[in-house]
Amino acid sequence: MREALLEAELARADGEVPVGCVLTMGSEIIGRGHNRRQRDQDPTAHAEMIAIREAATRLGSWRLLDTVAFVTLEPCPMCAGALVNSRVSTLVYGCADPKAGAIHTLYQIGLDNRLNHRFRVVNGVLRDECGLILSKFFENIRASR
Repeated sequence: MREALLEAELARADGEVPVGCVLTMGSEIIGRGHNRRQRDQDPTAHAEMIAIREAATRLGSWRLLDTVAFVTLEPCPMCAGALVNSRVSTLVYGCADPKAGAIHTLYQIGLDNRLNHRFRVVNGVLRDECGLILSKFFENIRASR
């Protein structure tokens, strides 16, 4: 999760919502990403999507079996769906997202027995640190208005 926080810091430095993600296989990081929606003008350029694409390219397969995704913020519906479709084995996330959280908060994508793949979920890892970078970011935006 510390590596995902470093990715979130890169997003913050670029003026993006500070969310970071890393995918691991064993002890090796195989994909990294941070939000780049503004920079790329791409609504799908979320941290998870970028890390998933990098990992799939690196492995030469869309099936990311036996991988763990570490994300600083609970994934949105798009990213949760991508984690299902890429067959990630485990999701570890930092803080809940009350506005778009699709793992526990608003939806339970990834845990839903009706889907063809489910993954293990661990939440609350470095919750305070993951939440703090987001709350400071939005506090700064409100103060600048």
